[in-house]
Amino acid sequence: MAARIVSLVGSRLCHDLISPLGAIGNGVELLQMAGDWPGLKDSPEMSLIEDALRAARARITCFRIAFGGTGGTQRVSPAEFATLIGEVEKAGRMRITLEVAEDQARGQVKLVMLALMCLETAMPWGARVIIRHEGRDWIISAEAERTRHDPALWAWLTGPRGDQPEPAASEVHFALLGLAAMELARNIRWTLTETGAEIRF
Repeated sequence: MAARIVSLVGSRLCHDLISPLGAIGNGVELLQMAGDWPGLKDSPEMSLIEDALRAARARITCFRIAFGGTGGTQRVSPAEFATLIGEVEKAGRMRITLEVAEDQARGQVKLVMLALMCLETAMPWGARVIIRHEGRDWIISAEAERTRHDPALWAWLTGPRGDQPEPAASEVHFALLGLAAMELARNIRWTLTETGAEIRF
């Protein structure tokens, strides 16, 4: 139930933020087409606004899947999945290879997105990631020059325990991945080394 309530809150927040971001985007386009300010379209200020808007849209798109509801029988096509992965790449330093060729349940994609967020936290300096779907299992593996080694934080992936320290807001995806996996009856296995990590479910 806790994971479901969190997902509903995430869906509500993302839904309410999409509209104003779209309105800002429309406003930027109108300003660019207006002839009142020559050179505005190619100005550094407009480029800064466009980059910020693009990054915000990318984050919201990813958050809708990672933090939102799974929608029961909703499916994600390979093209939609590849677009999501592209948004993750744009927003960070991970280079991701997606080896998935079929439609996937939205709930499974949610787990993948949360897993990518965990890897991004562990490897903020960049990583090479491969996402594979073999039979029923998902394998998300990453290699990097170095990692942030925090086994106590990663322990959240196997579910909450009374003696665990509470994750920071910037690390809440570890706890959410554990809860979401439990809700979908998926068992998470993980490994973390000095130069990489792997998450399976």
